[in-house]
This record gives sequence, C-alpha cells and structure tokens, in this order.
Amino acid sequence: MTSPRRVVVGVDTHLDTIHVAAITDTGQLLGDAEFRTNPTGYYVALRWAQSFGEVFIAGVEGTSSYGAGFTQALQDNAIHVVEVNRPDRAARRRQGKSDPLDAYSAARAVLAGHGLAVPKDPHTSALKALLIARRGAVKARSAAIQQIKDLLVTAPADLRERYRRYTTTLRLVQALARCQPNADPDPTTIAVLIACKAMAQRIEFLERQTDELTAEIDALTTALNPALRAAYGVGPDTAAQLLITAGTNSHRLRSEAAFAMLSGAAPIPASSGKTTRHRLSRGGDRAANNALHRIALVRMSHDPGTRDYVARQLVAGRTKKDILRLLKRAIAREVFKHLTTPCPIDDYTDLRPTRQAKNITLTSAAEHFGVWPNDISRLERGLKRDDTLAANYRHWLNTQLIDAA
Repeated sequence: MTSPRRVVVGVDTHLDTIHVAAITDTGQLLGDAEFRTNPTGYYVALRWAQSFGEVFIAGVEGTSSYGAGFTQALQDNAIHVVEVNRPDRAARRRQGKSDPLDAYSAARAVLAGHGLAVPKDPHTSALKALLIARRGAVKARSAAIQQIKDLLVTAPADLRERYRRYTTTLRLVQALARCQPNADPDPTTIAVLIACKAMAQRIEFLERQTDELTAEIDALTTALNPALRAAYGVGPDTAAQLLITAGTNSHRLRSEAAFAMLSGAAPIPASSGKTTRHRLSRGGDRAANNALHRIALVRMSHDPGTRDYVARQLVAGRTKKDILRLLKRAIAREVFKHLTTPCPIDDYTDLRPTRQAKNITLTSAAEHFGVWPNDISRLERGLKRDDTLAANYRHWLNTQLIDAA
C-alpha cells in the first residue's frame, strides 16, 4: 500500500474571494482555484484541497484580517495553519503579481519555513473590536469638543461672553447640554446654541460609551492576563494593545528580543567615529511602542524607583531620550514575562474587612505608612496595585490588637 500524498496549501486572501494553491511536500504544483469568502466557499475550498491528498499544513496571508474566516475553518478541521508574509517585492518585480502566483508563493514559503508566524488566538479579535470602538468614541468626543470651541469663537458676542466664564471643558459641556436655545430672541444665537447643545449631548453620550467600553476591556484583559493588567502603569487600554500586538496565545513569541523588536523597543546602533551610542527604534508595531511609551511616562512621573533611576542616569550624563529608550526596553522585558509566563497576583479583598474588623480608620493606616488615606482606600478596592505596600499593610493589620470599643 502507498501512503497518501502530503499536500501543502497556500492561500492569497481578499475581501470577497480567496485563491488557494496546492503543492506536494516536494514542491510539485498540483493546482489552484478561487473560492468565495463564506462558509460554503470555505467548505468547497477545503474539499478541493483534500482531493489532492492529505493536507497537513496551510499558509494563509492575513490570518487576522481577510483570512480570518478560512483560518478558523482550517483549524476546525485539524489542519495546522501558519501565517505567511506577503511575497518579497524583489520577487514580485521579477515574476510579476497575480492571485495564483501569490498563492503558490505562500505555499512555497510554508515549505521553506521562511517568514512564518503562528496565527493569533480568536480572543485577540474580541479585544481588538472593543479597543477600536473605544478609541473611535474617544476620537469622536475630542472632535466634538473642538467643534464646540470653534463655534463659540465665531458666535455672537453676548453668547461668547455668556459661556466664557466656564473655565473647564466639563462644565462648558454640561452647561451647553442643558441650555434652552429658544429662550434667546436672536435667530443666529438660537442656531448656534442648537448646534452646540446637540454636540454637547453627543459628548456626554460618547463619555458614557467610553466608560462602558473601558469597563468591558478592563474585565477582559484582567481575565486574560491579570499579571499584565496589574503591572505598574498598565491601564486597560495599554494592556489591551499589548495583548493585541502579541496575541493572547503566548507561544507566538519566540523570545524576549523578538518581542522587543516587534514592539519597536529594540536598541538600534547609531555610532559614528568615536561616538558609541544607540537610538530609539522606529520600526515594529507603533501602537505597541506607544503603549510602552505611556507606561514609561507614568512610571517616570509616579513610581519612586523609576524616578530614582532617571535621576541617576541624568547624573551619569545620559539624555532623556536615551533614558526613555532604556526604560522602554526594560518594560518590554517585563511585559514579555507577563505575556509568556502568566502568574497569579495578590488578592487585596481581605484588607478592608480586616481593617474594619479591628476598628482601624483609613487615616490611622495612612499615617502609619506615610501615604494619603485615598491611597489606602484605592489599594483596598483593587484600584491601585502595590504588592509591597499591600504585604506590609496586611502584616501590620494582623499584628494590631482588636479594639474592644
């Protein structure tokens, strides 16, 4: 008996169609065909590929975009899927470009093992959808605020003076959302107020929507990777972006250096002559790099350890750009550990009941540790992460005698 022929599949993906090419594990061309991007088309494409033999691996372009549906169909049928990069530009110039050529190129890339990656977990798509919606709401809110301010600049003088006394955007939006445009006799003023009121109410709606989406993102990121979410300076938006960039399936990341390169935090040599230095990387995923940048800025502003480190580096003669590069690289190293080796985090829910059972006030606890009462309150409610303070606080609470009163 002869063993079944082993088939390698390459897929070039588009919005409405996919082009599938099949070759043998020795590189022999078997055929190519085009199919529709719907469940029926995926089923027909899979059966077509299996007609040549045993499909043991498939290379798909854009597994997180146009190829997401077919990737899921292949995985549901126990076929190993890898993501392939688009064909090399030099090869395209020599050989030309078409859907069949791209599909065969993807199959050959799989056979050669060149430029392959593991597709992202479906949880990544759910997180990406929430993050896109939140960022869209934030962007629309900012645009509406700017439009209100622009309208008030050219509004009638009495209207401009009436709302100039609101020094904060929040109070201005609240006042405009509750104004009565028809109470003014001037038609121009009425029109401007109607427009401003509509945009102010839109801003309030977008704020509520942003808060709701942030809560959903916070819950999902905490469930997927609690250690990453609990890291200092990592908020819901930042954690979501890092999980989207890396993928929720940690085996995609080969090494810490690969993640640093992926997030644009790898040091790039910028030496010349007698000068030996490195510069910030301008490559990689810029959204992930922005997330690392925000974490670094938060720690430089509020984390005592990071502030001491920055002070020492400034004394040593480093520039702020160099210090920021070092911080981002260190944060990338920390984030990689959280992404690849998730670990349990300390639960703070026992702190408040213990304090209340011993009749200790927030003020007394804060005075003992030299912090603000609000810091202790946020720590007890899980809104602030500080494992060192929490451990010391728990030990101090357990050593206090219960007040009989």
